[in-house]
Amino acid sequence: MTTRWAGVTAVVRTRSWRLLRGVLAMLVFALPVVLLGLAVRQQFDPLIRADDALSRAATGFTVRHGLVPTLTVIQTVSLPIFVYLVATGVVVWVWRSKRLKGRALWAFVTMMVGWAIGGISKPITQRARPVVDGPVPHAEGYSFPSGHTLNITLAAGVMVFLLWPLLSAAQRRVAVVLAIVVPVIVGMDRLFIGAHFPTDILAGHILGLGIMFASWIGFIGKTASTSSPGPSHPA
Repeated sequence: MTTRWAGVTAVVRTRSWRLLRGVLAMLVFALPVVLLGLAVRQQFDPLIRADDALSRAATGFTVRHGLVPTLTVIQTVSLPIFVYLVATGVVVWVWRSKRLKGRALWAFVTMMVGWAIGGISKPITQRARPVVDGPVPHAEGYSFPSGHTLNITLAAGVMVFLLWPLLSAAQRRVAVVLAIVVPVIVGMDRLFIGAHFPTDILAGHILGLGIMFASWIGFIGKTASTSSPGPSHPA
């Protein structure tokens, strides 16, 4: 009985320490987002002026070069609902076909929680969308942080962590590159189509990465699910 109790205590301590590390990681990522949000909320003039100038320059470039149709397509296919439908399909495949149930459950819950956090964050800052001239579609709702950017960054990173044990060395490199390039493309799309200011996009990237890493550190870490073959975490 004493041995069993000691084992339970050790597990609780390990999990508690892991959760604490996850919380600390989230705080590290959340701090710059909070500071940006406060600057936006308080209408910090240098930041607001720079954001507005960059937004107008980007949308002006879009209109002059006829990029609105292309950017609209990217905007549509990167909608969070579509991103998470595809990601959930991958999660189900990993769960059923590869039996990585711990990783699959972690991936799905992390993405859904991140999606909710993004939705909750916008009304807190209540930043209006950019006002741009020309035939650029006007997005609805609040602007800070960028939901497209947050969710694609989160989903792309989670997919890398989820699929890591199933990939070869070459496939891992490709996956990491795609997890960087795709969110950058979506972020640039949000700027050049006039849907977000640069700080909205930056905050989305940071928050997406923060949720992903904090969740991994807090709930999986170096000791991945026992059902997970191969390496337990990306190197």
